[in-house]
Amino acid sequence: MTNYQGSCLCGQISYNITGDTLSFYHCHCRRCRKMTGTGHASNLRVDTDTIVWLTGAELVKSYRLPEASRFRNDFCSACGTPLPKYFSEVGFVIIPAGTLDSEPEMQPQARIFCGSRSSWSCNDSLPTFDTYPAG
Repeated sequence: MTNYQGSCLCGQISYNITGDTLSFYHCHCRRCRKMTGTGHASNLRVDTDTIVWLTGAELVKSYRLPEASRFRNDFCSACGTPLPKYFSEVGFVIIPAGTLDSEPEMQPQARIFCGSRSSWSCNDSLPTFDTYPAG
């Protein structure tokens, strides 16, 4: 059993989730790319039905995609940060890994929906920098 604590970018929302981590994936599906504005979403799936909003629960908003049975975006209405979401129909919580306040114990296990991956996403041959590159 793991205890996760996290928050949004502006700090007005914070949460706590306790449960067993089922998976940690980088999802490349079109919906996750649109929701995050990036090449993939990094999400932990936790076996629990509990999200305890420590602060800012009134700022949590949700957008459910009408044609999707299990896809929605819960987010901070002040800064737009994606937030954890509980799916009662399957009994687990999806945690956007970037909202955690510390490193998760589990490392990502796989990339999923790679058939939908953008060609520019996750190109491992790119140079890396600790800060902005010179120039």
